[in-house]
Amino acid sequence: MSKRPWGFVVGGLLVALLLAGVVSNYASAHPDGLDSSLLRGCTVDAEGEITGGSCPAQQERDHELADSPLADYGVRGLDNDFLSTGLSGVLGVLLTFAVGGGVFWLLRRRGPQQPAAGGETAEAGGRAAGSPADDASRAARSR
Repeated sequence: MSKRPWGFVVGGLLVALLLAGVVSNYASAHPDGLDSSLLRGCTVDAEGEITGGSCPAQQERDHELADSPLADYGVRGLDNDFLSTGLSGVLGVLLTFAVGGGVFWLLRRRGPQQPAAGGETAEAGGRAAGSPADDASRAARSR
């Protein structure tokens, strides 16, 4: 296996960008999981407004970041919903990729691990130092 699998990383990034930029526009505008469970106990009209009953959704309020540039799965200021949703997804993927890449870059810069106590390290063949096979080869060399 290659030491740097750039093709795999670039391919994964392209697939994620395609899914976020295009396919995300075809997701349901009416998800049913958490939203429907929060509406249990209330009556709702055709527009989705609560008209009666008692349910947790009545306690709903705006999030502190509701006016942020990427709030509500879109880019604020773009009137085209398809473009707004797609661009929001692409920006989210690129931001996540940049943060993840930065974390891995920082971890890589820490350098190689120090040898275990006693100065022995694992051999390239995958056997751990001090294993029976390692002991046998050391004994054969000392004869």
